[in-house]
Amino acid sequence: MSYSFNVRARTKAEAIEKVRTELDKVVAQQPIHTEDADQALAAATAFINLLEEDLSQDVSVSVNGSLSWETGDRIVGANCNVSAHRALRTT
Repeated sequence: MSYSFNVRARTKAEAIEKVRTELDKVVAQQPIHTEDADQALAAATAFINLLEEDLSQDVSVSVNGSLSWETGDRIVGANCNVSAHRALRTT
């Protein structure tokens, strides 16, 4: 099963919290992602924390992930892609 979402926030801390919230939604809809949600959050947090805190710009984050499994929830493949960058504030 796969997931994909984008968040935008004013601060790094807010961006991390929004990623956490979105991952919680993914797990609620696709319980198999209980297996990789912590790793996805850790990856997103690491990339977000590479950015300088700049309150004149937003933090924009994209997270995409997937798991492949066999019968009995035996995971045979895992993927997570994270992109984090500063974005001009539009409002």
